[in-house]
Amino acid sequence: IMYGARISLFVGFSAVLFGMILGIGLGLMAGWRGGWVDSLLMRIADVQMSFPSILIALLIFGVARGFIPQDMREELAIWVLIVSIGLSEWVPFARVVRGSTMVEKNKEYVQAARVIGVHPARIVVSHILPNVLGPVLVIATIHLALAIIAEATLSFLGVGVPPTQPSLGTLIRIGQGFLFSGEWWILLFPSIALLALALSVNLLGDWLRDALNPRLR
Repeated sequence: IMYGARISLFVGFSAVLFGMILGIGLGLMAGWRGGWVDSLLMRIADVQMSFPSILIALLIFGVARGFIPQDMREELAIWVLIVSIGLSEWVPFARVVRGSTMVEKNKEYVQAARVIGVHPARIVVSHILPNVLGPVLVIATIHLALAIIAEATLSFLGVGVPPTQPSLGTLIRIGQGFLFSGEWWILLFPSIALLALALSVNLLGDWLRDALNPRLR
């Protein structure tokens, strides 16, 4: 269980980090540029939000495995899983960052930086980005639990990490086969570990949201 939790946490952290970086970049671009760039990115986000994230991750995982040679699939399975989950979770980050960027770019300090000739890329990275990271960290903590559950779901379906690197989802899938033979603990304890892990991350996200909200202090 501890070995499986290590893999689940690694996949969850890496997928959220990838999705967060992608979402922040696209959100900053959409909020700063506006116009057709904003419309295009947000319509893509709207289309993606109309599908369940686990379905999108499953689709991306299947397509990516089709381009990987047969002898390298097990070796790259975890990285393909990370990219698949990350690509299915970038939309909330992008939408929050876009909204905050549209508010921040009209404030006086940004207008002053424009007047003195600061490059737009430096304004975005040095001035706007630090002011929009607060909500992003809260979303990242909450989505960490969702990424762990997504990894467990994909591994339970048999399309996640290979059997040689068992995660909590793989342990649950294997334990299901022993449920009706009386060896129920093989299924029970990995399930409890996954539940406790997701609950702990969600509680951490709630605490972080309260800690970063000045109105609740």
